[in-house]
Amino acid sequence: MTIASDLLQRHFQTLVADNAQWQTLIADDLVWELPFAPALGHPARLSGRAEVVRHVTWFVGAVEHLRFFDLEVHAFADPEGAVAEVKAEALITATGRIYRQAYVVFLRAAGGKIAFLREYFDPTRAAKALDTPIRGLDS
Repeated sequence: MTIASDLLQRHFQTLVADNAQWQTLIADDLVWELPFAPALGHPARLSGRAEVVRHVTWFVGAVEHLRFFDLEVHAFADPEGAVAEVKAEALITATGRIYRQAYVVFLRAAGGKIAFLREYFDPTRAAKALDTPIRGLDS
């Protein structure tokens, strides 16, 4: 196991279950890229601890019973890089709909902390669960 693969496993174990512990894993200058989030009206890039924690706090507050499962972490030859495939399921509190998602997340570590994340997910699944239109589509 590498530092990055360990951090990636701990990221999914603590993000929701123990958010205070999760916050100890992240660098102050963390960059979290979400290339498909603008389709939902969210930023494509979060920079710095405050912005990341604000977004995570919104997400954790928007869901109930979030669970990650079928986690597969793949370490890179470089011990500071790893990628994970994981599935998630939750209840969206505002809509009462079930949210099911598959994610691919890349992580770069620096100084023993999560310094960079890039998260890919299907925005159509999120839009359906959130009962929100997908931005950028022609009507």
